[in-house]
Amino acid sequence: MAVLFAVLALALAALVPAAGAGELDRAGIARQFPPPLVVGEKDDALPVWPILKQQAGSYEVFAYAFESIDFAPIPGFGGTPPDLLIALAPDGNFRDVKVLSHREPVFLEGLGPEPLFAFVEQYAGLSARQPIRVGRPNARAAGASAQTTVDGIAMATASTRTINQSILASALAVARGKLGFGAANVGLSVEAKPDLFEPLGFDALLSRGWVRRLTVTRGEAARAFRGTGVEEGGEGAPGEAVVDLYVALLDVPSIGRNLLGAARHAALMHELGPGNHAVMVLSAGPADAAENPLGETFVLGSVPERVSVSQGGLVVNARDMAVERRGAGLGEGLPAGDWTILRIDSAAGFDPSAPWTLTDRIVRERGQILSEKIARDFSVETTLPGDLFARVAAQEGPDWTESWRARLPALAGIAGMLALLVPVLARRRGLVADARRFPAFRLAFLALTVGFVGYGAQAQLSIVTLMGLVRAVFRTHDFAFLLYDPPSLVLWAFVLASLVLWGRGTFCGWLCPFGAMQELVAWLARPLRIRQVAVPPRLDRPLRAVKYAVLAGLLAATAAGWPAADAMAEVEPFKTAITLSFLRSWPFVAYAVGLLALNLFVYKGFCRYLCPLGAGLALAGRLRVLDWIPRRAECGTPCQLCKVRCRYGAIAPDGRIDYPECFQCMECVTIIQDPGQCVPQVVARRHAKRIVPRPVPTR
Repeated sequence: MAVLFAVLALALAALVPAAGAGELDRAGIARQFPPPLVVGEKDDALPVWPILKQQAGSYEVFAYAFESIDFAPIPGFGGTPPDLLIALAPDGNFRDVKVLSHREPVFLEGLGPEPLFAFVEQYAGLSARQPIRVGRPNARAAGASAQTTVDGIAMATASTRTINQSILASALAVARGKLGFGAANVGLSVEAKPDLFEPLGFDALLSRGWVRRLTVTRGEAARAFRGTGVEEGGEGAPGEAVVDLYVALLDVPSIGRNLLGAARHAALMHELGPGNHAVMVLSAGPADAAENPLGETFVLGSVPERVSVSQGGLVVNARDMAVERRGAGLGEGLPAGDWTILRIDSAAGFDPSAPWTLTDRIVRERGQILSEKIARDFSVETTLPGDLFARVAAQEGPDWTESWRARLPALAGIAGMLALLVPVLARRRGLVADARRFPAFRLAFLALTVGFVGYGAQAQLSIVTLMGLVRAVFRTHDFAFLLYDPPSLVLWAFVLASLVLWGRGTFCGWLCPFGAMQELVAWLARPLRIRQVAVPPRLDRPLRAVKYAVLAGLLAATAAGWPAADAMAEVEPFKTAITLSFLRSWPFVAYAVGLLALNLFVYKGFCRYLCPLGAGLALAGRLRVLDWIPRRAECGTPCQLCKVRCRYGAIAPDGRIDYPECFQCMECVTIIQDPGQCVPQVVARRHAKRIVPRPVPTR
């Protein structure tokens, strides 16, 4: 049946269009950017709308507006791509990001849309030049960089990472086409060759252009400020230097080691880390001059206000490394003066092998009461030989790899649980056969499943994933959304393997957090003296078929693209009970709590009769290759003990195991291995005692 469904899905996929394009026309864009902004003509080559703003009688581009789905239709956790309206400024910064549409389950009926709206608002002001990462909730307040990190949302890790990737991928696509950056060195990191060193004096570095000098004389500054009323910046000769800066890229050993010395350069590179860059700026001008950008007012660890590094017309984020700027230990011949080392992170997209510019801004003030600041920029460009550098594969990799690195503790915990569970179930004469210790082990493992797999790792498998796969087959043809939730993906891989070997029950009976929660609630029935109801067989069989009807309805609604499909998925209470920790509106909470309370009377009623995920696993479990639960010839005829004890009703009257309905609690295995419980063994032992002859007394 599973094979037939797959063939049918693939056949129908050709008849269904791929993920849709953007939904906004010119009028729709205009509503998003009201006056005084004006929507220009749509680009002929790209689905991008220029947003114009009037400046001094003419119109300038305020932003380029576009929809993420036109450039990066990355399927979300629901299987369809989110659509975001993005406004990208000409300098590469995000003006605004808004959510137009999405099918992320956690934001539809769970947390609601407000946390998602607040999440995308964080991108305003950030730069598309930098790979922005989703951190933990309140990551910025905990010290994460506000330029490269946005605060994540608890219980929505996979969805927020997908949205982040959609924003960045689409923004870079537009940047390549409209802003002229983002195409070079894609997937590569340009780094200085660490073993390439040549002893050179300061004068030799200067003559080669490996150290650059920016000098601004008093006369040059006066000419730059001509007509502003602040031409004169103090007394002195026109040829006197008011700015005298030396600039050098320290990553290159032939530059950095010669300027700093071997020991200091080695310490710097260790602190800097791979892929990052360091630029030294030394001011040899008068230390007390107002134009000295590195004087006493310069703040260690800050982004300089007057000195900036740019490349390709875009400013690169460069921050002081907070090293001591005075003192001995620098290379021979280096001029005396204030100096700083500016750190450029790998996230800035800086290419040290391409021309880059250092700019010093001189600011003067006019007026005493209503003062006005007037600025002029002076720049020096550095171009280093390409053979000083190597292009290596970027270490960070695709955005989904960040999810795997961030979830390593959860993955290790899940791997440990699986490594513990498999030997216990496989060794049927081991712990499973111990009628005293095994129930305690099972109870503890179920508690761990709820606490760690469910609430800790957020790895509750769900029918939503199957619905996302259907959407991917029928519409998007992209399955990458699975990679953004590593714990669930690892668990899915194990479940598929266990389905083929042992059947459905390994997951449903041991690794499903909501299933474990139901079983723990049912365990309370005994101390509460609540007698559970045994559902009669004539009612039990029809009720078991309900879950298959629910599964078929959900998958059909998803394949047909019905908007109600996601609401129908709420038949599964996993999102309420596990993902959102019951933090929802009262009808959802009442439904989930009611299903849990039902277990005080009907053992795992939801799992047996209503769970669509369980139905899907039961169908796939029919591919099982092993009948691995032991049986005896006497099972069913005449012995019915295991059948009577099985609270799932998964043992037929003839003693056979109904694997699609078996939850592998292993109680029947404990019974069959226990000579004190297994009826055939008890009878055989009694019969043996009867036929053993008594010893003949001797005279």
